Amino acid sequence: MPICCTLEWLCLLVCGSIPVASLSLIVGYLTIGFARVSNEEDELIRQALLGQSEAYGQLVLRYQDRLYSAMLHVVGSPDEAEDVVQDSFVQAFIKLNTFQGNSRFFTWLYRIAFNNALSRRRRRRADMSIEQSREDSGGEPEDRHEAPEEPLLRSERIDMVKAAMARLTEEHRSILVLREMQDMAYEDIAEILEINIGTVRSRLSRARNQLHDYLKEMMD
Repeated sequence: MPICCTLEWLCLLVCGSIPVASLSLIVGYLTIGFARVSNEEDELIRQALLGQSEAYGQLVLRYQDRLYSAMLHVVGSPDEAEDVVQDSFVQAFIKLNTFQGNSRFFTWLYRIAFNNALSRRRRRRADMSIEQSREDSGGEPEDRHEAPEEPLLRSERIDMVKAAMARLTEEHRSILVLREMQDMAYEDIAEILEINIGTVRSRLSRARNQLHDYLKEMMD
């Protein structure tokens, strides 16, 4: 799903324009064919461990766009998101023999990338002023390119969600990206953030409420 569409959908969901009950249908649609994908993924990992670089290349092609989209929301810079993705795929390849198969490969990969992204954000905060940080994280060419072709209302919703997401704490923004934009299960989120499922639920609820408050404030 394109970034702009995901942001618009999140705005509609948080503001109450999409029934929460419909989420089960959406998730069900997105997870069709999971068993087949999982089997193919296991075989690619097995081949990669045997030294077949082409197999790992297929894993990279399968997940690089999704990982980039997620990291873009975390680090806020297209160039930095690309660096995070590249570094994470290299690290994942080096550590591939440690992958136990207890979770999906993407969950394991995402955790590596997520930790890399957070480390970069923390280093950037230490080295940059707040004003400079806003300048560096303000631009996403992909969305600006699409906006003129979309209805004005949609463009405004996307901009509002971006602004509201930027105001969230790192803790709240991260969990919203994982759940609402990456559609991850609570179990996977718990593994990535190294928290229990109960904390996932409560933190997600607080994050949604905070985002709702920010969006409502912008709309008033």
